[in-house]
Amino acid sequence: MNKKTTSPHNPNSLMGHLIELRNRLLKSIAAVVLIFLSLAYFANDIYHLLSLPLMKVLPQGTSMIATDVAAPFFAPFKLTFIVACILAVPYILFQIWRFIAPALYSREKHLIAPLIASSTILFYAGIAFAYFLVFPLIFGFFTSVAPEGVTIATDISSYLDFVLKLFFAFGLSFEIPVAILLLIWTGAMSRQDLIEKRPYFIVVAFVIAMFLTPPDVLSQTLLAVPMCLLFELGIWMGRFYQPKANETETDEEAEPPHQ
Repeated sequence: MNKKTTSPHNPNSLMGHLIELRNRLLKSIAAVVLIFLSLAYFANDIYHLLSLPLMKVLPQGTSMIATDVAAPFFAPFKLTFIVACILAVPYILFQIWRFIAPALYSREKHLIAPLIASSTILFYAGIAFAYFLVFPLIFGFFTSVAPEGVTIATDISSYLDFVLKLFFAFGLSFEIPVAILLLIWTGAMSRQDLIEKRPYFIVVAFVIAMFLTPPDVLSQTLLAVPMCLLFELGIWMGRFYQPKANETETDEEAEPPHQ
């Protein structure tokens, strides 16, 4: 006689959600570790690639230095781990999506899924913008204004911390269009409200750039100007979506539990 077996934890219970969250976190961590192990052998090559924008503008006969004994070993592996985390972002966001999707309505799914994908692309675009456009400009500027008789020899750990800070600053700033669409979608602000607050955002953009970038006008401007342009892009995209007042959901059928 067959007996019906039941799961020890109901997927819709608090314990079931915690177990599901744990599984998603473990999968995300495993993805980061797997990518890191795959790239560990090329750690020095990855650091060399990162250092090229500075190396190309250093005066002839100079190079980067390591003031810490362990820096030549730890700096490349630290960078490799950060690269692994960045490359794993799409998979991590996919795990987040799989976790929250059953709790969303159909209209919410149709909006959130493209926003997750676009936020990933914009984050990568911000990093690429910093590497290919910003770094050559600011490093060329810094080396050109060095006083006569001063030898430029940048420490590899200091350089790594500097570029990572700029990477995340530009990566996050490129998320502005997504943030604007979320504000409009949730009804927190209307498109017209955002247009009226444009002058305030320009001031805020330069203030944020002042805190996120090195204390020089060039770096601050190179971050603040794209933020303002992305703000305009978000406002333009907002014209294609306006939240409906008192909208009722028609697709409220229960989603199957996580598999």
